[in-house]
Amino acid sequence: TVCDADGTDEQTYQIVGVDEANASEGRISWIAPLSRALLKAREGDVVRFASPAGLREIEVLEIRYV
Repeated sequence: TVCDADGTDEQTYQIVGVDEANASEGRISWIAPLSRALLKAREGDVVRFASPAGLREIEVLEIRYV
């Protein structure tokens, strides 16, 4: 679970394989820029990544392994 750096938009993502990815359901491929930024992150970290809309900064709120 992450939120924008300003704390306004909270979202939960599940990092999955390429064939399971479905962004509308919050499942993103492990090779996506957001996933790559989150793979080594810990709760409380602020990470930056390049999105189609430009450079974004988000804070990691929670990490769960399912």
